[in-house]
Amino acid sequence: MIALPTQLKGFGVTFSTMFKKVVTEQYPEEKKPTAPRFHGRHVLNRHPDGLERCIGCELCAWACPADAIYVEGADNAVDERYSPGERYGRVYQINYLRCIFCGLCIEACPTRALTMSNEYELAEDSRAKLIYEKQDLLGPLLPGMAPAPHPMVEGTSDEDYYKGHVSRATPAQEEYVAARDAAADEAGR
Repeated sequence: MIALPTQLKGFGVTFSTMFKKVVTEQYPEEKKPTAPRFHGRHVLNRHPDGLERCIGCELCAWACPADAIYVEGADNAVDERYSPGERYGRVYQINYLRCIFCGLCIEACPTRALTMSNEYELAEDSRAKLIYEKQDLLGPLLPGMAPAPHPMVEGTSDEDYYKGHVSRATPAQEEYVAARDAAADEAGR
């Protein structure tokens, strides 16, 4: 007898919603903008001259509760520099089959190398396509950037990069990249 008023209250909720207008979102045709702080696909950022921000510290992988990130760091060489400082992320993978988009990896990153974009359409037809490699995650080369590897801006240290004193690739860096690419083309013939 005590359960009868509770059941009637539940039926009341059901009947009241039956006569309300149905809200249907036309998702694939009409995409609504996401919130500014939406957690979408990850992006590995670059410095303004094109060097990568990732220093291969693996803190993002340690912070990930779903074990979705794999990072393998390596030492920068004098003639082959991918990031300022001693190390860079040689292998960087994010498994979006495991990622829960919590953002703990972003908070753990000491160089702001890893951020999250507003991209949320990550459906694929195979599981292998949802494991993003470093080249899939790297941000685009913007005007004024030279593709790594190349030397740091002459007369600067890694601290200058992290303080934001580097604004674009220098002509010396661009010449280095052009010479490297020309040598690779010549070797490929």
